Amino acid sequence: MTSAETLRALLAEDTCHIMPCCFDALSAKLIAQEGYALTFMSGFAASASRIGAPDLGLMSYGEVLDQVRNITDATNIPLIGDGDTGYGNAMNVRRTVAGFAKAGAASIMIEDQLAPKRCGHTPGKAVVSRDEAFDRVRAAVDEREALRARGGDILILARTDARHEHGLGEAIERAAKFSGIGADILFVEAPRSEGEMREICRSLPGPKMANIVEGGDTPDLPNAALHDIGYTIAAYPLSLMAAAMQAMVTTLRAMRQDQRPNQMDFGNLRSRIGFDDYYAASARYASSLRLRSDD
Repeated sequence: MTSAETLRALLAEDTCHIMPCCFDALSAKLIAQEGYALTFMSGFAASASRIGAPDLGLMSYGEVLDQVRNITDATNIPLIGDGDTGYGNAMNVRRTVAGFAKAGAASIMIEDQLAPKRCGHTPGKAVVSRDEAFDRVRAAVDEREALRARGGDILILARTDARHEHGLGEAIERAAKFSGIGADILFVEAPRSEGEMREICRSLPGPKMANIVEGGDTPDLPNAALHDIGYTIAAYPLSLMAAAMQAMVTTLRAMRQDQRPNQMDFGNLRSRIGFDDYYAASARYASSLRLRSDD
């Protein structure tokens, strides 16, 4: 099965998939090693990791695409890539979708924010008009169909941030239209209560994604509750990055005191990165054996 086919099969299951979000190849690899079925490349986390800057539209299409390619090269679980606003007009959206598909993404998220976009749980968000929002999703769906005609495939995750500026009703109406146009997965960003989350899932067809930011606008509910509400995917965009940053800050402060906090042992670290797999594969080639260190 292709990654897109695998993702479709996952979406058909009667469950809410816990989806830790990655920000680079190593974090994606760890997610796969721990048995998660899918992941999402968080634009917030990728921007912080790659360029050390906030998710305010600073990363270019080329940088994002390169990050997607690195992640799909390192893992074999389906990746949903953050395509932001599509990086321009409807034709740019089509190029972005095609690029993500070629890079191996199972799905791409396209949203209706004004460019440059912002993190969905930060101030200052605004969305484009309905017509422009619908054209973005229509362009993404058109490119998906063009890809299928050529033997390719990708799913379209359509996101609306209209709740912030125009209210929940407008957000639901936009998402319903996205579904009618042909989006595969719907994402209404930043509902502010369990009641709003239930209204979203009651009102909209097909698979829906919840976005859980610790300390953000949306309630951090147990997975069983999210499934009962009607979500198919629960994305956790910043959990791994927050944990990694806290661990690094703790270690840096401990080192100043000449201390070494608990950390992953060297053997496990090497194994998870892939040294053992490399050595096993290279054993077939005599000239490669001398590259192995005596450890």
